[in-house]
Amino acid sequence: MLKTVGIVARFDKRKAIKLAEKLAKYLKEKGLEVYVEDTLTEKTNIEGTSVPLKKMKTDFIITIGGDGTILRTCVSIPKPEPPLFTINMGVRGFLTEVDPKKAFTALDKCLKGEFKIEKCMKLAIKADELPFPDALNEVLVSADEPAKLLYTRILKDKEPILNCQADGLMVATQTGSTGYSLSAGGPVLDRDVDAFVLTPVCSLSVFRSIVFPGNSNLTIVVKRPKKFMVVVDGHYRQIINSKASSITVTRSPYETSFIRFKENFYNRLQSRLIFKGA
Repeated sequence: MLKTVGIVARFDKRKAIKLAEKLAKYLKEKGLEVYVEDTLTEKTNIEGTSVPLKKMKTDFIITIGGDGTILRTCVSIPKPEPPLFTINMGVRGFLTEVDPKKAFTALDKCLKGEFKIEKCMKLAIKADELPFPDALNEVLVSADEPAKLLYTRILKDKEPILNCQADGLMVATQTGSTGYSLSAGGPVLDRDVDAFVLTPVCSLSVFRSIVFPGNSNLTIVVKRPKKFMVVVDGHYRQIINSKASSITVTRSPYETSFIRFKENFYNRLQSRLIFKGA
């Protein structure tokens, strides 16, 4: 029984904010307790309790925007994450589930329990005892300056496997394999493949991508430069400047859950990304 809901929307689109207002009012009339991301309440009069994302503990969360809005939400919300009801108001919206015109019909189905849950793997990051959020899409390691090479050594389960010279290295989940990793030449991973993929960005060698089992412990030792950057899902950035220059990536104990109806992974690939209809 869904009793509480959070609402998150992109800030730069008036239509997204207006839809947030209508949904908040509709859900309150349905008897739900509505929580609204605090940055939205600063821009408009949306009915609901204002809270920052890091304190949004609700039965489910509605995101209004594209993949960037979803990733921004997942980086910040408390763990374990509540399921996401995703409305597409982005450019591509690969991760989203419904169009704005179908939002209220789909929401009614959701409140009746007529939906499936798709659980997506996340990655945990460790580096110099610094706190990092889990990644739904990818972890990117790069030099802190553009066009500057990253010299790295890569270990799997503490055993060295290769050296790499590239503009950057990213580790992507099955979900993230359709994003930046794909643009850099990586493969698309089927949702049923329990794995993640390591993809270089503009490598100087013939090294392209390697797919690792999902239970692997992957370490990226940065030989130089000593100052480099770690980016999580395009939203969280951390500069690291340390003699102990290494990043360890493993499967997170947490997952991101999406509320789904009829669409599946290959429907989205065909309609929104790379495949053409048969």
